[in-house]
Amino acid sequence: MGGWMWGGSDEKESIAAIQASIDNGVSLIDTAPGYGLGLAEELVGRAIKGRRDEVVIATKCGLNWHHGKGNHFFDELGHKVHRYLGRDGILHEIDESLRRLGTDHVDLYITHWQDPTTPIEETMATLVDLKQAGKIRAIGISNASPDDLKAYLAIGPVDAIQERYSMLDREIEKTLLPICKRSNIAALSYSSLALGLLSGTVGPDREFKGDDLRKDNPRFSKQNRERMAEFAEALRPLANANRASIAQIVIAWTIAQPGISYALCGARGSAQAMENARAGTLDLGTDDLALINAAIARHLSSVSG
Repeated sequence: MGGWMWGGSDEKESIAAIQASIDNGVSLIDTAPGYGLGLAEELVGRAIKGRRDEVVIATKCGLNWHHGKGNHFFDELGHKVHRYLGRDGILHEIDESLRRLGTDHVDLYITHWQDPTTPIEETMATLVDLKQAGKIRAIGISNASPDDLKAYLAIGPVDAIQERYSMLDREIEKTLLPICKRSNIAALSYSSLALGLLSGTVGPDREFKGDDLRKDNPRFSKQNRERMAEFAEALRPLANANRASIAQIVIAWTIAQPGISYALCGARGSAQAMENARAGTLDLGTDDLALINAAIARHLSSVSG
């Protein structure tokens, strides 16, 4: 919703999507300063005004464009964005996020990307201080290795991880989720629909334009999209039986996986937001999951990129 890397966005539609999500039972909103250099957080703040007690807000720290400290990561909208999780950076970022979101606390504060230039001990100690001060209520980490997670846990409790996870990206089942199970840590999956590739709506003839990050992504090759179309057809009878879309079946499968607490799904407008929300009402049985897993093995094992 920050209007960058996805071919632009409409602010009114973004706010409508957030409000439609809340109206349809979604209670966790995930954002970050790095999405549009603060714009996404501002849109969330405008959308939840007067409804703060209805939502859990997850936002992040560690990507900033205010100084040259840390590790240069990428350029965004004319600014150099660095990975930096030093104490001074985090203390600056939390106040900026609270201002943009229009709230006095963040429910889940996540280190967006890990910073190789700052000791984890310094980062975690700062997060613990923010929790004790009441500015954040839970601590999360994202895009982290098992060793990173263990290093955080050596300093204090981690409440959640946020990692890429989908039918096409299941590595954390063997790496991070076992640690989470032992330490009672929630897991939020991002890219649950693999940037839309698993939605059933990205066909072989789809064209990606402008700054859409999928334009040059090898995973979105025409050959892969043809395989995805075959996969969608394999799920079609199950989707029809549940009066659901392919995307809803995929989201429901994700939520049903052991260790996955939340499936994060993007929405560009209110209709898409309502579709995502309904996925949370689907109750897939053992036979349904077996059918889906068979289709994954048959059609997705050869998807490259």
